[in-house]
Amino acid sequence: MPGRKRTSVLVYEKDPEGLKFLRGFFRKRKDLRPHFLDSADELTEKIETAGADALIVGFPDGSAGLQADAAAIPTVALITGDIPCCLREVLRYNIEYYLMRPFHEDDLELKLKAAMKRRSWFERLYAEKRDLEAIVELTYLISSTLDPHEVLYFVVKKLSEMIEVSRCSVISIGFGEKRYAHVVSSFEDPGVSGIRLDLRKYPEIRKALTSKKPIVVQDAMEDPLMKSVRAAIEPLGIRSIVVIPIIYRDEIIGTLFLRTSRARAAFTRREINLCNAVANVSANVLYNAFLFEKLENEKERLERLAITDYLTGVYNIRYFYHRLEEEFSRAERYGHPISCIMLDIDHFKKINDLYGHRMGDLVLREFAQLVRRHVRKSDVFARYGGEEFIILLPQTPLDGAEKEAARLRLFIREHAFKGIKERITSSIGISCWPVHDVHTYDDLITLADTALFEAKSSGRDRVRISAEIRKKAD
Repeated sequence: MPGRKRTSVLVYEKDPEGLKFLRGFFRKRKDLRPHFLDSADELTEKIETAGADALIVGFPDGSAGLQADAAAIPTVALITGDIPCCLREVLRYNIEYYLMRPFHEDDLELKLKAAMKRRSWFERLYAEKRDLEAIVELTYLISSTLDPHEVLYFVVKKLSEMIEVSRCSVISIGFGEKRYAHVVSSFEDPGVSGIRLDLRKYPEIRKALTSKKPIVVQDAMEDPLMKSVRAAIEPLGIRSIVVIPIIYRDEIIGTLFLRTSRARAAFTRREINLCNAVANVSANVLYNAFLFEKLENEKERLERLAITDYLTGVYNIRYFYHRLEEEFSRAERYGHPISCIMLDIDHFKKINDLYGHRMGDLVLREFAQLVRRHVRKSDVFARYGGEEFIILLPQTPLDGAEKEAARLRLFIREHAFKGIKERITSSIGISCWPVHDVHTYDDLITLADTALFEAKSSGRDRVRISAEIRKKAD
């Protein structure tokens, strides 16, 4: 019996430490099939011809052979060089997932899966978009509007004109719903929508749902199916009922529900066939409405995913750099101060060693959510990498940033993290334009990072301000 297809992963890494980590990683994972590449030319060739499922590339050494469209393959970057420089390169190639020292196998496995899953999300979204375009073309043939309610009203109105009926409605039934249905369109009133029906009072609809077949009641006063509701419908003069399930891809998404009290009672075969044809058209219209809603929700989710760090739920570094460039340019243009705070968790390696990486991930998430709750709405809070985080404070002078940092340090120090006995603290570095020697937005990060290093070197659990004071021109 053939085994499950292994995931093919291209690997282009020149750094010895990175290579050692990757070889150890793949030895333990039999479901992955690595292809270690020796040259930039081989990387280009394999990307074009090998049909690989994913790519791991080292930065900065491996990036020399990377083409601009390489990120079309799910890609994870392994950063072994200068972090700010490599991060800029990673973002330039539109690579969403990356690792920085110290490398962890669980982290790489998670990011490989996330990169491949994210591509499948986009492929599925584009496929549904193509389906939607075909549906729109079909609905255009039966209506001059793309408004589903208007289209459905056109359907029931036209059908009521072609067949003598006293009632003609489209009933929507949610997936898995057993108790209630909703009238989404009725020929009697174009404004009718959302009227709830208790399915216990409509045995003919319940039977159509369970059988997935049209139900025809030729005489409601004689048919055993209607016995439980006969007393309720007799005063209404209802004699003949047709219920046509609206089915799309083997799922009932609603019913076309027609009732008549005409003297001859029964529907003809031609009328039932016509109802079936209209139900088929309505299936596409109803699914069109569901698909629009689904696509809008999926679009919002993917937009959030694109700017969110997968582990902590706060902004990722890509979004941070985008906002940093915007806010720094605005600060220079209008002369408003702008500050940057970098902070990380003290002795985070000790937490991983004592409690394991899973608990370390939970601490990172809880830390990020704690800080996010206490930063201002105008601030931009993101995960910088590993256990480091960064906050951009637009229109904030140095003393305001210092107060904010001191406040955050105390909140973190006083917070009891779940599952951790030790007190968790944070070291914080601050830079500010125009106080410090900042010429570009990268300088703002570099000086804050340097101040963070000074805070850690001087004992941790403290705030340090960059010492690089800007020299004023004479």
